[in-house]
Amino acid sequence: MDTTSMRAIAAAIAVLVGIGAAIGIGNATAKAVEGISRQPEASGKITTALMLGAAFAEATAIYGLLVSILLIFVLK
Repeated sequence: MDTTSMRAIAAAIAVLVGIGAAIGIGNATAKAVEGISRQPEASGKITTALMLGAAFAEATAIYGLLVSILLIFVLK
């Protein structure tokens, strides 16, 4: 295999971080909806924690995307 194909495979593996972020946000949203349905008076705190957790999960997905872009276009 040449270096171009190796970089493409490495970038594809780096993008797989997005799957973990999607699963994490899905689980967090499910638990937040469950928590709000059990205690509607705590919906403000639950929503705040959900948004913070979703932001962190999306940040990891963006880091994976940036690493894959670096692998494809910058590193030679």
